[in-house]
Amino acid sequence: MNSKCSDIGELKKLVEEGKIKYIGLSEASPSTIRRAHAIHPITAVQLEWSLWSRDVEEEVIPTCRELGIGIVPYSPLGRGCLSSGPNLLEKLEEGDARKFLPRLQAENLEHNKKLFDRGNDVCPIPGTTKIENLKQNIRALSVKLSAEDMAELESIASADAVKGDRYGPGFITWQSSDTPPLATWKNG
Repeated sequence: MNSKCSDIGELKKLVEEGKIKYIGLSEASPSTIRRAHAIHPITAVQLEWSLWSRDVEEEVIPTCRELGIGIVPYSPLGRGCLSSGPNLLEKLEEGDARKFLPRLQAENLEHNKKLFDRGNDVCPIPGTTKIENLKQNIRALSVKLSAEDMAELESIASADAVKGDRYGPGFITWQSSDTPPLATWKNG
């Protein structure tokens, strides 16, 4: 039996026993989300989603919204690329896995640098590691973007704006994490 299938069944048992309250998925494909949700309601799906990574908008986000599943985006600032700009690589410590992301490799970096050419008047919200940062993030909820702002962000984040995959070969994302059809599942 596929491990993902049995895992949801086992998690469902834990919910029924009162040992856990909710089940969530990470980097799941739309068909995996549907299949898991058919076994037990999925509460949330975690995925990478930002102006830097919008591939999930075509299928994954609509699937979650259709099924009433919460969306928990990670790396909303593009793994630091949208907050640090083209000098991100210089700031990374030895061993930081981001140094190996395809989008930050020489063949793609020059192209992607144009996305950061926003002037010195831009100040993105830093990561929330301190209470004061959290307060700033909460205050950011009151920011309203104009139609012009939104159009500019859309043009920056167009499908062909970013070069390079999110990850290198061997990394599992929603695009490579599909489960087989329910009809092919075998019981324990």
